[in-house]
Amino acid sequence: MALPKLFARRYLGIDIGTSSVRIVELEKNGKNFKLTNYGEIKSEAAVAETFRVARKAMAFFSVEEVSETIKKIIAQANIKTRQCAFSIPDFSTFFTNFKLPPMTEKEIPEAVMFEARQHIPLPLESVTVDWQLVGGNPGLSQDLEIVLAAIPNEIVEQYKEIAKAANLEVESLDAEVFGLIEALVADNETKSTCLVDIGTQSTVCSICEGKVLKTSHSFDIAGNHILERALQGLPFDQETVREIKKNYGLKFFSAGVSDPGNLVNNAFLGAMESIAKEVGLMLQGYARLGNKEVSKITISGGAALIPGVMKSFKERFGCEVDIADPFTGINFPSMLTPELQKIAPVYSVAVGMAKRGLAASDSKKKASQKRQ
Repeated sequence: MALPKLFARRYLGIDIGTSSVRIVELEKNGKNFKLTNYGEIKSEAAVAETFRVARKAMAFFSVEEVSETIKKIIAQANIKTRQCAFSIPDFSTFFTNFKLPPMTEKEIPEAVMFEARQHIPLPLESVTVDWQLVGGNPGLSQDLEIVLAAIPNEIVEQYKEIAKAANLEVESLDAEVFGLIEALVADNETKSTCLVDIGTQSTVCSICEGKVLKTSHSFDIAGNHILERALQGLPFDQETVREIKKNYGLKFFSAGVSDPGNLVNNAFLGAMESIAKEVGLMLQGYARLGNKEVSKITISGGAALIPGVMKSFKERFGCEVDIADPFTGINFPSMLTPELQKIAPVYSVAVGMAKRGLAASDSKKKASQKRQ
């Protein structure tokens, strides 16, 4: 009965954020996934400051700092697996979608690269480009819809350096939105889903049909902005505000503090309104262009578990809303359930990257077997 274990494989999903590093180790046996390990180190604990990331186009964090943080997590969790997949943050990835006129399948790649020059603000030779045909059929008299992602080669090289310094074998590098889709959208899903990932410095809003990404947009309204704005609306002195920022962050709003009249919670939900407005614009644009409406919104990131978030989104958008749980369908000891419920939304990208890494490994293995 132990024979199936011979075919079980493990993989790491690594999510490097602007304020923390998270690692998930998954084991796959046949079609079944098992959570074998996970860990996180926030930057304050690791290097006493947020990872040095240049916002917008390029990420210039310290390879040494990040690789040392990864090694600490691996040592603390006693992780032995070395194969890994990294997520690339939204602010280091260029996303666009466009339409091409009717053409054959053979003509598409050249047309995509020609059109990409009109959308990517960097020379094509300096970026790694990936694209998908998400609408239309080649060879027919209909427009073709393309989603394209581009990552600066410098960023790719930095991640390879991090992996080497951490003694890891990086086999996959993907934009974090693809990790979110892998973790949060079921394989049999056919309807449209809006994924709202609220990070520390930015929020990513993506719409997919089934598991196919249709559009993605990031904006600089996120955890830090919400925290700052919410605290401004509360009767706290500056010293108290500093203590809350230092010791709690967004967790202050879900820490069970005495809140007569829901003053604290209302301040938080008021601050969330700016994110809701951006999401609303995305949904309106999607409905206008495709004559479709989103069936569900899934919220991930640190703000997702704060009381009232799900209810406020339901009331505003009138559709199904849920909180991200990337551990759905993954086996793990029942004793971990309470802890995983607390952290699930912030581990979405890491779980998705581990799954994508395993899938990529499967594809490479099948391709190798065919060549033999």
